[in-house]
Amino acid sequence: MRTNDVIQWTGVFFIILGHILNAMGNMDPYNIIAFSFGTVFFLTWAYRVRNNAQVVVNVVSAGICMLGLYRAF
Repeated sequence: MRTNDVIQWTGVFFIILGHILNAMGNMDPYNIIAFSFGTVFFLTWAYRVRNNAQVVVNVVSAGICMLGLYRAF
C-alpha cells in the first residue's frame, strides 16, 4: 500500500469509530477525539493529493472538533 492510501484508510477507521461512539450515546469526549484523529488524517491526505475541496471540508471539521473538545472539557 502506498503512503497516501494508508493515511486515507486510517482516517476512514477513525471517522467510522467516531460514528460508532456517537451511536452508543454519551461517549463524549471519546467520539470527538476519534473524529479529530480522522479529520487530521483526511486533512493530511487531502493536502498531499491536492484535493482542495476536501482540504476545506476538513479544516472546517477540525474547527468544529476543537469547539466540541472545548465544550467537553
